[in-house]
Amino acid sequence: MTEKDKTSIPTLYEWAGGMQTFVTLFDKFYDKVLADEVLEPVFKHMPARHRLHVAHFVAEVLGGPKVYSESEGSHFEMIRKHLQKHLTEKHRKRWMELLLETADEMALPADPEFRSAFMAYLEWGTRIAVINSNLQDVSEEQDVPMPKWGWGIPGGPYLP
Repeated sequence: MTEKDKTSIPTLYEWAGGMQTFVTLFDKFYDKVLADEVLEPVFKHMPARHRLHVAHFVAEVLGGPKVYSESEGSHFEMIRKHLQKHLTEKHRKRWMELLLETADEMALPADPEFRSAFMAYLEWGTRIAVINSNLQDVSEEQDVPMPKWGWGIPGGPYLP
């Protein structure tokens, strides 16, 4: 791969379709969450803007604009929001299942490189959320950086 090829690889955010894709994904997803017997009790009291904050957070992590960190919060604050929520592995798996179902319904890119990277972030993020949800306090520094997730080992999108 030449240096020029490396600079033309889109971010996961770009490959997925940009901000509107993430806003729509999480809007449709949280509609399902609120209708789900496993997740509804956990999320029924979430603020109306929660969907948008999560869309902005995930979009930023996957290479999108810094909407979340520059105007809505920080990674430290995201960690803090999960404290004492007492999420379980059952919650995490159901959250993942509904989000991936929604991604399929929206026809997010299905190439193996994108889905592998997307799944890897979701697996990592949801496992961190479960760990943090069972803590009393944040052990991270307040200036802990936002995660940044890229293509990983494959190096870019699958192009037939």
